[in-house]
Amino acid sequence: MKIYTKTGDKGQTSLIGGRVDKDDLRVEAYGTLDELNSFVGKAMTELDTTLFADMLVDLEAIQNELFDAGTDLANVMKDRHYKLSDEPVEVLEQRIDALMEEAPPLEKFILPGGSPAAATLHIARTVTRRVERQTVTLMKASEDVSPIVARYLNRLSDYFFVAARIVNARLNIADNEYVRSAKVFRTEKSEKKSES
Repeated sequence: MKIYTKTGDKGQTSLIGGRVDKDDLRVEAYGTLDELNSFVGKAMTELDTTLFADMLVDLEAIQNELFDAGTDLANVMKDRHYKLSDEPVEVLEQRIDALMEEAPPLEKFILPGGSPAAATLHIARTVTRRVERQTVTLMKASEDVSPIVARYLNRLSDYFFVAARIVNARLNIADNEYVRSAKVFRTEKSEKKSES
């Protein structure tokens, strides 16, 4: 089997149910999902398998869900069935809530960084925001887009933010606060800390 097909040499590519130019909004969106998936894979290589076993389970599920989301964005068939369901959105919400219980108090904006894995998760967060914007643009241009993809991406960026903080916390690396940030976050933990 040859990896190259030559069918894209004139600037077009195949969707599920059609062909479009390679700079089509759909291709841009699912191509960015592929980029995001690569950063998730990189983060996984930077996590200790014992200390971060729970996150590695999360991230492997996320990699598969990103493929599902990409398939849904690439599908333009009239009788299409979407792969991504609401269940992964709900699971992300549960994981975010669980990790937030572990997270140190947060009052100010933080700078991306800390450990290599946390920095990679912050990159994943920002790429997620980009593909979310691209998906919204695609939704405005076409009715043939699953609304679940946008919801999933919105939760996913939140997950990456919290996960990056937990990675640093478990490694005893403090968040690096943005020096000119006002106090923008109010959490029960930060309020309890200020009261004591």
